[in-house]
Amino acid sequence: MNKITKKSRLLPAALLVLSAAVFVVAQQSPGSKQNTRPAQPSLSTVATPKKHEESRPTKFSYEFTQPQFYIRHIVIEHDEIGRGKITFDRLNEEAPYTEQLELSPAATERILGLWQSLRFLDSNENYQSPRQYPHLGTMLLKMEQDSRKRTAEFNWTNNKTASLLINEYRRAADQAILVFDLSIARENQPLNSPKLMDQLETMLKRNALSDPQQLVTLLKDMSSDEHLPLITRNHAARLVKQIEK
Repeated sequence: MNKITKKSRLLPAALLVLSAAVFVVAQQSPGSKQNTRPAQPSLSTVATPKKHEESRPTKFSYEFTQPQFYIRHIVIEHDEIGRGKITFDRLNEEAPYTEQLELSPAATERILGLWQSLRFLDSNENYQSPRQYPHLGTMLLKMEQDSRKRTAEFNWTNNKTASLLINEYRRAADQAILVFDLSIARENQPLNSPKLMDQLETMLKRNALSDPQQLVTLLKDMSSDEHLPLITRNHAARLVKQIEK
């Protein structure tokens, strides 16, 4: 009798332990594990990043052509900070010259301001005046900004802003060509330097240079260059004082 009672008491306890074990196993089933890899998104749901299109730098150019002039062809190309190149042809010379060009900050500001005043890319204005002066040469202005570009060609204009822009480029070209000639004279033809200094002084008096301050370092070097005639060195020193006034 006592044995039956004892067994009856043990049976519910065994069933309770078995139930707990089944519950634990159910909690550890594959569908409930916490360390399983998360599902990877399908390729169709992954967004492909769009390629960023970088804007290209704005380009400006000026061109002058008159086959009968001594400087018969000039092309200036530069960016928004005034860096670029100048190419020019001289009469009776076969190959053109190409030199690096760096407009001064002051000259660059003036030139960009004139382009902006013209609203060049948004305008359809024909800058050619009713009267034609082809003997003075043909000018060409060109601007490129991203996919937009425009070219205007004329030999004379009554548009004051366009005329001022042409004059700025003419002064930049004259200064760059003069610097080129002075460099050649220093290296190979020192006896040509006195007349070039006279030319420089004349242009300085006529305000025909893009930015005379850019010439100060060159002139100081020339004033102490013993390969040059004394008259050239003294002239260079005087012009430095004149520019720095």
